[in-house]
Amino acid sequence: MSTTFKDDDWIWAVIQDPEKNPQYLGQRDDQKGVFYIPIFKEKDQALQCMNLLKKDEAFKYEPQAVFYGELINDAQKNGFLVVLIDGEGKIQEWIQP
Repeated sequence: MSTTFKDDDWIWAVIQDPEKNPQYLGQRDDQKGVFYIPIFKEKDQALQCMNLLKKDEAFKYEPQAVFYGELINDAQKNGFLVVLIDGEGKIQEWIQP
């Protein structure tokens, strides 16, 4: 668990296909061989980094505020790590759910 957030804190995640089949946009770190969900402290940070994330152009994407605890639970259930990223796309913290 992160020391940065509490379960009821709002964080920002990029949502794939938000109107039809919403799900967190996951990423793969090929060097580490892990899947992760990028999160951001602010909406502007998520917007700034959206073009840096690997996406399927067939879908629409948008940043949405979600409760940290809910995202962590979903990540854990689906075998994802969580990564806090700043507005410049730099990794700030790897979080093991």
